[in-house]
Amino acid sequence: MKIRFPFYFKLALLLLSAVLIVFIMREAKVILVPLLISGLLAILISPFSAWLERIRVPKALAVGLSVISLIALLSALVYFFYNQTLRFSGDLALLEARVGYYLGILNEYIEANLEGVVPISGENIQNAIFQYLYDNAAALTQGVIATAGTLTMVFIMPIYIFLFLYFRNFLIEFVLMSFEEKHKLKVRNVITKVKLVVQNYITGMFVVICILMVLNSIALLSLGISHAFLFAGFAAILNVIPFLGPFIGATLPILYAFLTKDSLWYPLGVFMAFYVIQLFESNLFTPKIVGGKVSMNPLMTIIALFVGNFIWGLAGMILFIPGMAILKVIFDEVEGMEAYGFLLGDTRSVKKKANSKTIREQLREVRGRFKV
Repeated sequence: MKIRFPFYFKLALLLLSAVLIVFIMREAKVILVPLLISGLLAILISPFSAWLERIRVPKALAVGLSVISLIALLSALVYFFYNQTLRFSGDLALLEARVGYYLGILNEYIEANLEGVVPISGENIQNAIFQYLYDNAAALTQGVIATAGTLTMVFIMPIYIFLFLYFRNFLIEFVLMSFEEKHKLKVRNVITKVKLVVQNYITGMFVVICILMVLNSIALLSLGISHAFLFAGFAAILNVIPFLGPFIGATLPILYAFLTKDSLWYPLGVFMAFYVIQLFESNLFTPKIVGGKVSMNPLMTIIALFVGNFIWGLAGMILFIPGMAILKVIFDEVEGMEAYGFLLGDTRSVKKKANSKTIREQLREVRGRFKV
């Protein structure tokens, strides 16, 4: 006899499960985040390792060379931003003076035109912002290196990546053995699609970041903005965070241009340049390079960003986007879960399917009218 539980019992069970999952994910952040990042990076460089193995390089050596190449690339990026940040820290005195100058103009306007309004104290802002930057400049510039120099980042993650690559066939075989024989073909298809989605997403985003960094650098250098490479790279990397990233990335060079240049045309020029570049990115680069491979609707993307930030902070905001793409692939292949894959999918593809279906139905109706 099949037992049917009432709706409120199922809802309570679902909510309890969601709370437990979130709690476990937050408490196990130190374990899960490096593990997931390592898994994504291992999938990314697996084609290079497989190519080395095909040309008769021993498997352990091929995996080791792949991991070393990845570490070298990431180390070069960290070193670049570290040096750029050190140079930027030398301009703190200039920025402080310019903020004081603009606050003085603002206070003069307030005293002349607004009665009863307390002028803004520059000392409070200095104590709140610039003094903090002065006291922690070394810590801020070395923070990335210190974080990257922790035991987890330096030792654990490369070991994870190496083991994921070395035992990738073993792990795939384990997943296949966990399902019945009739489901193995579908499971293998899901594994292949997930691998392609992760590789295409990361490589596509890397290409987009490189293009944006070049365009941003050209725009800032043409306007004479100092530390152009730092602002350009920072804005390009922040582009991996949809919606919020491009806004933050453009705000910093605009504020810097406003504080360091004597004309308002410079921050306006930075704004226009980044706006045009962002239009190209959102309508040309990302749809052509990444969009066809990881297509999700904006509503689910924003929800994923906020949920990821709530659970794992910045790491969650970055990891939850490819994670949601992986879930979409799984939902599309699992019987009974198609609705959830549809929910995560891009609405534009749904409209195309709906429009094509409507056209077919209209053609059938037209043909039916001419039948005798």
